[in-house]
This record gives sequence, C-alpha cells and structure tokens, in this order.
Amino acid sequence: MSKVKKKKPNLVRILTKSIMIILGGLIAAYGLEAVLIPNEVSDGGVTGLSIVGSKLFGLPLGVLIGILNIPFVWLGYKQIGKSFAVYSVVGIASLAVGTVLMHHIPTIIHGDTLLVTVVGGIILGFGMGLALRNGGALDGIDMLAVLLSKKLPFGTSDLILFLNLFVFIVVSTVFGLQGAFLSGIAYFIASKVIHIVEEGLSGSKTFKIITLEPEVLVETIRDRLGRSATYNEAYGGYTKEKFIEVTCVINRLEESKMKEIIQEIDPGAFVTVYDVAEVKGGNFRKRDIH
Repeated sequence: MSKVKKKKPNLVRILTKSIMIILGGLIAAYGLEAVLIPNEVSDGGVTGLSIVGSKLFGLPLGVLIGILNIPFVWLGYKQIGKSFAVYSVVGIASLAVGTVLMHHIPTIIHGDTLLVTVVGGIILGFGMGLALRNGGALDGIDMLAVLLSKKLPFGTSDLILFLNLFVFIVVSTVFGLQGAFLSGIAYFIASKVIHIVEEGLSGSKTFKIITLEPEVLVETIRDRLGRSATYNEAYGGYTKEKFIEVTCVINRLEESKMKEIIQEIDPGAFVTVYDVAEVKGGNFRKRDIH
C-alpha cells in the first residue's frame, strides 16, 4: 500500500494567513477601544470577562485577554489541532497588543446606544471573522463549548449561548443591566458578521431534485444557468420505484432562477435545498450562458 506523502507547509500561505489574522485582531481591538468600551458596552466570551476584570481591578485589558485565553488555547490544541492553536495565539496576541496600543485613541461614536451596538458589533465581527476565516480565533469560549459538547447532552451552539449568558450576567455587575443588554445586542450583530465574513456574502446552495425529467432538467440548467449537475439513483422506500436524483450547486443569486426552471420542467418534482458553507474543487466555475 502506497503512503500518501504529506505536503510541506507553504511559507507564503502561512505568512499570508498570519498577516490576515493579525489584521483581524487589530480590527477587533479598534472596535473595542474606539466604540464599545468607551460607551460601556462589552463583548461576550473571554474578551467580555477580560473587560470586566480590567474595570474592576484596573489591570490592562490586553494583559487579561492574554492570560485568560491561555487555558482555552490549550483546549484548542488538544481538541482541534496544533496549527489552529498556533494561529489562535497569533490572533489573541494581536488583539491583546491592539487594545494596549489603541487604549487612548479617540472614540468615534458617543452616546447613541443603537449606533454604538451596530457599528461596534460590525467592526468586532469583521475582525473576528477575518481571523476565523484564516484558521485562527480571537476568543477561547468557543473551544470550551466544543469540549463540553462532547461530555454533555447539548449542542455546541447551545453551550456557546449558555456560556455567554453567564458572561453578560457578569458584565451587568460593572456596566449595569442596560450595558449587559447592549453588550448582548452587539455580540449578536458581531456573530452575524462573523458568519458573513467566513462564508462570503453570496454563499452557495445545493439543490437535490427527484424528477421524472432528469435529462431535460439538467440540459435546461446548463443552458440557462451555465451550471453542471450530477445524477444519483434513488429508490422509493414504500413503492421501491427507481428515480433519478439531480444534484446541482449554485450561488444564492441563482436560487430564484433555479426554482423557476424546476417549476417549468417538472412542477411535481421533489426538491430539497441545503445551505453550503464552502465549495472547493470539481467544476463549480460557471459556464458562459450568453
């Protein structure tokens, strides 16, 4: 049996990812120091706890971010891998240093609570999403949630929510109940921006279509959308009847056109649609339809 040779890491790729993670950390630090913290709004996770500790004990925020994230980086190393842990160290260090360097920069928004949460959440989410997209993390609470999900009968997302509820209760002791609510809103906005930065604005969708007209459908999809498709054999669980299932991956902008095509070719087709986080390899490139 032939062994698969392990490729050596590409130095340029590693350097590029590291630079993007550092940039993400600095952007997140700017969101904290120029928008959120001066308006008594916090973040979730370890960063939120660090902000509370900084306010209570007068310690530099960057120092607390670095110290409190150490056990979580270790969890990331054990649960996810060495490269993730190393990239996370780079990201957390850049966030910590960034908060120190930007501690006295002018606040860009004053008083308007809605604007503070929206702008602060967007900037923070963009920075964190940039780090995650390039293989690192700026906060360790997600790593703890992954570990707990393996030992408790709860999903990772449920545990992240529970852990952050605890964080915002702690935040309320320093910033008050209003500050805790605003922090929760900013965190929610940041989480949505992280999702967009990780997956892109357009994203992709997979259509699985069981139809009586597979050849005509695939040809029409190719002609009108410039997309290819694959065939799979499917069998009815009750009737044992054989069907052809057509699978096609498109971007979100093509979704309505795809539904129009299906409705036109076979209105009775059985269709399931899935969100796709990432598409790589194969022949996903769109053909010219003009």
